[in-house]
Amino acid sequence: MSTRFKPKFNIKKGDAVVVIAGDDKDLAKPRQVLEVFLDKSRVLVEGVNIVTKHTKPSAQNTKGGIVKKEAPIHISNVMLWDAKAGKATRVTRSRETGKLVRIAKKSGEVIK
Repeated sequence: MSTRFKPKFNIKKGDAVVVIAGDDKDLAKPRQVLEVFLDKSRVLVEGVNIVTKHTKPSAQNTKGGIVKKEAPIHISNVMLWDAKAGKATRVTRSRETGKLVRIAKKSGEVIK
């Protein structure tokens, strides 16, 4: 991705999203966004894309062994969850009292 302009995404850390593509696809189960990686267009979603990592013993982790953790998925594979409609929704942006707010297309609610 070009580094000239910062990408603008409608998904932020802490949002409720549903996975719409991939092995963990589930359109009915909202999950929490743990982190957004803007430069790589990826998001870290709790309980999605679990990978096993083999770790050596170290000072912090004296045992070592196999650790299961989430790996990032592409931002295009998630969609914002609209709690009022109970479905995934697209997002529009609008200015309200000088601030840019996100509005759900399905219900028209402002996303906090």
